[in-house]
Parts: sequence; structure tokens; C-alpha cells
Amino acid sequence: MSFRISVGGAAADAVRRAVPALAADLVASGITAQDPALWGAAAEDEASKRLGWTEAVAISRPLVAEIEALRVELEAAGVDHIVLGGMGGSSLAPEVITRTARIDLTVLDSTEPGQVRAALADRLTTTALVISSKSGSTVETDSQRRVYEQAFRDAGIDPASRIVIVTDPGSPLDESARAAGYRVFNADPNVGGRYSALTAFGLVPSGLAGVDISEILDEAETIELSLAIDTEDNPGLVLGAAIAATSPFRDKLGIVADGTHIVGFADWAEQLIAESTGKDGTGILPVVLETTAPELGAGLPDLQIVRLVDDAGEELFRRDDSSDILVSGTLGAQLLVWEYATAVAGRLLGINPFDQPDVESAKIAARGLLDARPAPEPAAFVADGIEVRGTPEVIGASSDLASAIEVLLEELPSNGYLSIQAYVDRVAHPELAQLRDLLAARAGRPVTFGWGPRFLHSTGQFHKGGPAVGVFLQITQTPVADLAIPERPFSFGELIAAQASGDASVLAEHGRPVLTLTLTDPAANIPALVDAVG
Repeated sequence: MSFRISVGGAAADAVRRAVPALAADLVASGITAQDPALWGAAAEDEASKRLGWTEAVAISRPLVAEIEALRVELEAAGVDHIVLGGMGGSSLAPEVITRTARIDLTVLDSTEPGQVRAALADRLTTTALVISSKSGSTVETDSQRRVYEQAFRDAGIDPASRIVIVTDPGSPLDESARAAGYRVFNADPNVGGRYSALTAFGLVPSGLAGVDISEILDEAETIELSLAIDTEDNPGLVLGAAIAATSPFRDKLGIVADGTHIVGFADWAEQLIAESTGKDGTGILPVVLETTAPELGAGLPDLQIVRLVDDAGEELFRRDDSSDILVSGTLGAQLLVWEYATAVAGRLLGINPFDQPDVESAKIAARGLLDARPAPEPAAFVADGIEVRGTPEVIGASSDLASAIEVLLEELPSNGYLSIQAYVDRVAHPELAQLRDLLAARAGRPVTFGWGPRFLHSTGQFHKGGPAVGVFLQITQTPVADLAIPERPFSFGELIAAQASGDASVLAEHGRPVLTLTLTDPAANIPALVDAVG
């Protein structure tokens, strides 16, 4: 499948205005040559050590044989199940790669104790664990590693025979893992986590699970030359201009997967775009949409639609009446094109697409709560077994669950969005995601849905650093049974509670309206919540 992109309406106007200047300024070849000056003096230091992804195909080639050899070794030892402990780009890239290939991979990107416990109970004796952490100090992956180490020991299995580490060279995890005798794959330190799909972070767990990762690199390689040349049909320049240069600016991007050849791509693109562009009060908010989403056809003036289509959608490229962006291509090519386009979008928006200045604030707040462990803030009221809390402007005018939701929606500005943040076991309660469409239909505005805490490593940056037009529905749950983290003074239940409370406090400090609903019995509470929304 060759890569194709088609633009119409405002996106086409943006391409006609912006791409000639981008080509004349040698932006595409500059990105490929890793020129850190493309995003201004303030971004130069960060960009100088974050552009290694442009040569990821070549750098990752030698990894393929190592990964395949380890897969054979693990299979010979009876391992037929791979679990990935990772957050943000470290988990979302392997998830889209394996789902597209229809290969089984358990992605553990949560600290919810029920979800962790369920993963531990799934085929432990034939499981290998991949822990992916660029910094080597990510609290979620550290906790996941610790609990699996204990589980392996309790089962009479040497953790060193079952745990594989992916991290930057010289990180704390790199040093401790090597000392413990674990197999370690070092990633290119000059690649940020969200741009790491074609590096060891994307390839190691996918390859160990059984994906033909050489094919993914081959697919990316087919588009490399087109992305490096400063021409007006360069797909990276075209897509970057289409999403970032509309006038008036459409700062929300609805991503719709029309086909089935790539599965889960919108979730990966969401974290790439949101964390890269959502800062300095600006940014592009990705909104992951199904083909039946209420936002489609609603004529929202600030929402640009991009459709990922496969060969079955070929006739769409022959239409001249669509204002949508249409993109078609293989997974490997798509990954690289969207990385280029996001870097281009950063230049057009005048921001640094490689930092994440507001992500750390939520982490600091969570660490403070873990250290102090104060008693939970009393609920403003309890309705249908759901504890209701929130910022004063929401709670002060609420008397029951339905009115609390209504008041939150009344805080939604005409150019705003609603973010649903579910710190809930997503394996046990996937039905919670139906709230997205229900609330989008009711609000008449774009609605995003993120599972916590993984979204903190992606869209969490946009929520604090992007335009101050968001309102936030935070859903947490009381653990049915907590789970200790070996050699840590806090449990998984305490960790996820601190992460949710910490993020809510930072959002409130930024003046964002927040409604927090705590499910005490999710099976009973979710139907009640759906009724209140409807």
C-alpha cells in the first residue's frame, strides 16, 4: 500500500499557504539533518537531543536480530505470553503495532490494583515481562517491575530469566537491571518517548510478542526519502500544515479510523500530538473518534477531521467535496509521517514540540500526596453509591449526580472541550468508555476519553499547558482489594489515588473546572452514571 494524503476545505487552504514557505525554508531536510534551530532559540537545547527518531530505521536494524534471537530463546524456555509494563509512548506504540498485526500482547499501563492483579494471574508461569522506561525512574513501571519480581520468585522462577528491560543507557534502571542480571536493550537517548515507536521501545515488546518488526521498518523506509526532500508534496509538510495552519485555526483534530488495517493508531497519534503541541497556551487537541461519533457532521468550526482509510476507502480520494484530511498507508509509514508532521506543526505553532513542561507538575503533586498520605477529602455528597467531589464552581451548584454533570457542562465554553479521565480498571470495565459518545451528544462539543494514569504521560500535558478551555470529568474507583508494592511504603491503590488527586489539584490550580466521581462499586455505579448522563 503506497502512502497517500488528500486535503480539502480549510486544510487545503492551509497547505497552499504554508507548505511553499516550509519547503523554501528547507524544513523537511532540516528535520532529517537534525537541525535543532528550526524551532527557535528557546527550543534549541532540547531539540539538539531529541531528533534521533529521524534515523530510527537505520539505527534499529541491528536490534531486529537480537530481538528475534531472544524470542526464540524465550519460546524454548516455554514462554508464550509477553506483558509490557510501560506508560505513554512506551506502551501505545507497541499496542498499535501488535493490535494491527493481530498478535497477543498484554499492555499493563495502569496502577489500578485490580488491573495489575489480573495481569499477574494471567499465565504467569509462561510469561515474560518487558519493562520500558526511558528515564528509568518512572514510578508506574518501577512498581510493575517490583510486583512481578515478587510474583516470579513466589512461583519459583528466577526473575532474571523472565524480565527484559528497555531504557536509555546510563539510566538508574539500566544500571540496576544489569547488576541484577536482566537482559537490557538500550534505546537511542536522542529520541523522546512519544517519538520512539520505531526504536527499541516500540520494537522490543512487539518483536518478542511475535510481530515481524523488520516489516515495520521496511514500511517506514519506503517513505523516508519523500519526507526528507523539500518539495510541496512532501507528506510530512502537507500533513503538518493541514493540522496546524488552518485560518481561523482549528485547534481540535478529530482522528477517525475508517478501516481495519491499522488498529489503535488514533490513540498513539493522540499522545504524540497532544504532548508535543499542548503548551504555552496553544496546541492541537486530538480527539479519538469512532465512525459514529456525534462530532462527525456536526459542523464544529474548530474541529478538523482526519480519516485514516485503507484500500476499501480508496473512492474517498476521488471526492472533491470533502473538507476532511484523508490519509492512507502502511503502519510503519504512518508512524514516521505523523512524527514529521508533528515536528512541522510545532514550528508552525511557534512552540517546542520536544518538551513537556507541564507533565512534571502532576507527578510532583502525586509524590507529595504519597509522602504525606492525608486522609481523603470528604465527599461533597454521595449519590447512587458514587462519591462526588469537585472544584467549588461545580460542587457549589450541585445537589445530585445529574445536576453535578449539568453544572460541569455549563462551565464548558463555546470553544472548549470536555475531558473524561477514567482511573478505572479498563480491562474489567471497558463499558465506561461509552460515556464519551453520550456526553459528546449532550454537550455538542468535542469530548476526549483517557484511561488514567496513562494519559498523564500524553494528553496530560495539553490539559495544563494548552488553551484554558477544558472542563474535566475525573472518574476513580475504590479498589475491591488493594495490592502491595514490594519494598515501597505505598500500595497500588494509594499510588493511583495520589495520581488522580494530584492531577485534579494541578488542574484546579490552573483554573480548570473538575468534577470527580468515585465509584465504590463499579458494576452497580456505572449503569447509574450512564443514566445520569443520558
